[in-house]
Amino acid sequence: MRKQRETQYIHGRGSTQAFYRSLSMPIFQTSTFSFATGEEGARRFAGEEQGYIYSRLSNPTVQALEDKAAEAEGGEKGLAFASGMSAASAVLTSLTKAGDHILCSNGIYGCTYGLLRLLQEKYNITHDFSDMRSIEEIAENIKPNTTCLFIETPINPTMRVIDLEMAAALAHQHNITVVVDNTFSSPYLQQPLSFGCDIVIHSATKYLNGHGDVIGGIAVGRQDYINELAATVRKDMGGTMAPFDAWLLLRGLKTLHVRMDRHCYNAEQLVKQLKQHPHVEEVFYPTDSSHPDHTIAAKQMKKGGGVITFKIKGHKEDAMTMMNHLNLVKIAVSLGDAETLIQHPATMTHSTIPQIERERMGVDDGMVRLSVGLEAWEDIWNDLEQSMDRL
Repeated sequence: MRKQRETQYIHGRGSTQAFYRSLSMPIFQTSTFSFATGEEGARRFAGEEQGYIYSRLSNPTVQALEDKAAEAEGGEKGLAFASGMSAASAVLTSLTKAGDHILCSNGIYGCTYGLLRLLQEKYNITHDFSDMRSIEEIAENIKPNTTCLFIETPINPTMRVIDLEMAAALAHQHNITVVVDNTFSSPYLQQPLSFGCDIVIHSATKYLNGHGDVIGGIAVGRQDYINELAATVRKDMGGTMAPFDAWLLLRGLKTLHVRMDRHCYNAEQLVKQLKQHPHVEEVFYPTDSSHPDHTIAAKQMKKGGGVITFKIKGHKEDAMTMMNHLNLVKIAVSLGDAETLIQHPATMTHSTIPQIERERMGVDDGMVRLSVGLEAWEDIWNDLEQSMDRL
């Protein structure tokens, strides 16, 4: 009988009973593994026998996380990386070669934008951006050499939402692989593979961890693809997750559903307050009825998530003034922590993107991005309100 998501996060695939009946997965803090005989080592290197060789290739603690992440996303196999950007770069590198083309959602994380620029400048792997509002809009941007559709949804920081089922159906007509950065939703709120997408990536640093003490990345997809990714790009480029970080992420996943429910509840309450404040020009939250993509969000997301972007009336200086007078809310990038965090995308997470590109993506100088934490929402609001009252 298939277990509910909440139960999967706690129990998941496999068992730790072989490890002295340990309830928690042990940390295998070792760089290498010994062989009983030289012949055994030769068989493992030849792929003729299952078993561990070297922790850059595989490790029991890391594999336990990979299995649990795959189950959480409804995929066949997962692969852990040293960071979210390591996962993104490994996946995009594996799907492209010199002369290929990547079509991206119009609005992505600043470092992903930097990666795309690097691929173009060094390896002639070009890219274009599309709003992806319709089949026609996606189709007109597909080229004969397009090999990958790369989608963020909700998009950072504009919170626009892409219809994954529509995008995947069209991409597959052209034999194009669909990659979705699912970091903002987490597997609890959205499962892109169930809508026909091929690969899901996460900055595991965020909601999968939930405690602000890990840097990590995850990719989930078909077993044949993930096996190839592990045996080539990750093995040779070396962006492997450490066992201790995998253990921390296993801990974090156990409470994913509880945390996400609270993040979402707090965000929903804050959206109501922000929309009424005289110094707030606009609020961007996927499932709010005023959001242009709320119908799509309702179709593919369980709830709206824990991130709110809102625009302060005025200019960049007004946004900075508001942030500088906060007490409870911390000025910091990242998201998904227990603490509420706020940042200014135009000068922080998206500062590496040229201004003309930021404006095309809809990243305004008056925007601030709020990662809603687990505190009492009333306390978060009181802090936001007193800081905005100074404007």
